[in-house]
Amino acid sequence: MRSPAQNCGPKITAARPLLLPLLLMSISGVWTVGGLEVTTGKVSSIEAMNGSTVLLPCTYSSCIGIQRLYFNWHFNNNGTMVKYCEAVIPSEDVEPRVKVLHERVEFVGSSKNSNISILLWNITFEDEGDYICFAKNPKEKNRNHSAVFTLIVVDQMKEDDNTLTVFIVSVLGGVIGLVIIVMVIKAVVLHFLRKGNEKNKECLVSTSGNDNTENGLSGAKADNKDTPKA
Repeated sequence: MRSPAQNCGPKITAARPLLLPLLLMSISGVWTVGGLEVTTGKVSSIEAMNGSTVLLPCTYSSCIGIQRLYFNWHFNNNGTMVKYCEAVIPSEDVEPRVKVLHERVEFVGSSKNSNISILLWNITFEDEGDYICFAKNPKEKNRNHSAVFTLIVVDQMKEDDNTLTVFIVSVLGGVIGLVIIVMVIKAVVLHFLRKGNEKNKECLVSTSGNDNTENGLSGAKADNKDTPKA
C-alpha cells in the first residue's frame, strides 16, 4: 500500500518533457521576432562641399509591420537637439504628411520602400555635425530605434593620392623597356655572329679550293718531269 506522501507530488505527463526543449529554443532566440530598426546604410558619414546639397539617408524595418509609425530628424547642434522634420505613417504603403521645420530641408522618402530620407540644401559649415533619424512603432508597444549620420563640410574635395600607382606604372614601364632593349641587342649580336660565321665558311671553302688547285698543278708538274724523253 502506498503512503499518502507518495501521492503529493505533481503528476508527470508525456507532454512535460517537451517543455524543456521549447524553453531552450525560446531562450536561444530561435523564435525571436526582429523588432523595429532604423539605419542610415553601410556608410554612416559623408564629406560634402560647402554650398552643395546632400542626402541624409534613413530606412526602417519591422518584421511584424507598422501602425502609426512616428519618425523625426534632429540635428545635434553642439548638444542642442534641433528638430528638422516629423511625421506619422498611418500604415504600410500609406504616404505620410511630413511637417518640415527647416527651410532647407526636403523630405524625399516613401513608405512604399520604408524610406524616410531627407535632403539638406545649400549646406554651410554650420551644418556640419550629427543628424539623428528616430522612429517609434506603436504596433510593437512603442518600440523605438534611432541611427546617426555624420555630415562633414569641406572647402574642396580631397584628390586621390595616385603617387603609388604612378610609381608602380613607372617601374613596370622601365622593366618592360629594359627587356625590349636587351632583346634588340641580343638580336643584333646574333645577326652579326651569323654573318661572321657565313664569312668564315666562305673563306674556308675558297681556301680549300685554292689548296686543291695548287696541289693539282704541283702533281702535274711532277709528272711532266718524271716522263722520260723518247
